[in-house]
Amino acid sequence: MKIDKLAEGKKVFDLEIEALKKTRDMLDDTFVSILDEITNCEGKVIVTGMGKPGHIAKKIAATLSSLGTSSFCIHPAEAMHGDLGMLSENDILLVISYSGESDEIIHILPNVKLIGTKIIALTGNANSTLARAADIVQVLPPFEEACYLKLAPTSSTTAFLCYGDALAVVASQIYGFKDVDFGKRHPAGALGKKLLLKVEDLMMSEEENATVNIQQSLTEAIIELSKKRLGIVSVLDNEQKLLGVITDGDLRRQLEKGVDVYTLKVEEIMTRKPITISKEEMAIDALQLMKERNINSMPVIEGDKLVGTVCLRDIVGAGIVG
Repeated sequence: MKIDKLAEGKKVFDLEIEALKKTRDMLDDTFVSILDEITNCEGKVIVTGMGKPGHIAKKIAATLSSLGTSSFCIHPAEAMHGDLGMLSENDILLVISYSGESDEIIHILPNVKLIGTKIIALTGNANSTLARAADIVQVLPPFEEACYLKLAPTSSTTAFLCYGDALAVVASQIYGFKDVDFGKRHPAGALGKKLLLKVEDLMMSEEENATVNIQQSLTEAIIELSKKRLGIVSVLDNEQKLLGVITDGDLRRQLEKGVDVYTLKVEEIMTRKPITISKEEMAIDALQLMKERNINSMPVIEGDKLVGTVCLRDIVGAGIVG
């Protein structure tokens, strides 16, 4: 059978977009009531569904958890064999079933009620067994499944997915959820590191720093540059106060001038007002600052005292990208 592959692909998009528009337009006080139940829940929000809606249930539970609502997913068939023990009277069971008549779903409902867990239903059938058993029912509008046979859950599962995202996102706003909170739940990968790592987590400290005293010679600074390989030497007074820096670039410029580096003191060529950063700043902010100022390393200070050196290579090496 010959088909217009591109046109058929676009038709799937069109049908699912139409389903989302219908779902968005039917949102009313029921959505608000469900949201209030979730944000005031003293226990956990457990999500369940069978078949394709079951996969959507996993995604909704994961999104709720990542945005501040304690949540997990259970399989309704496994629930019949002991997993109902995960539920308590302080919890909410968010049940996803477009027909509202999935056997595995309706079989667990009497026991859920015995436990005392509140049931919230997302369904397309207001007269279904699920709808009658639920404490709150959100009835999605009728729409055409994007499957050309009109059988496979496609438009309906997309609508459920977006509805769950809306609950999770608005709930996080109600909690006052911050990017740092998000980072605590996503410690792995570049995203978590960007949100969690501070300058002090990546800086060189104590003996790792390249430092010289204001009274020392440029030759000694060159030796320190070579030994520590940070691309920068911090110039300090006797109280560890940062007075300036000498960089690889500073040294190259002096050599290009033909000066006798063996006769110079560090104070003669140091940059007296260097770019610095606090150890409490986020590493991503240090990265942006170094990119803007076209530098590879900078001193880390606390007050006017040197406490470390942060390098571009270490930030990038930690997996943080700007």
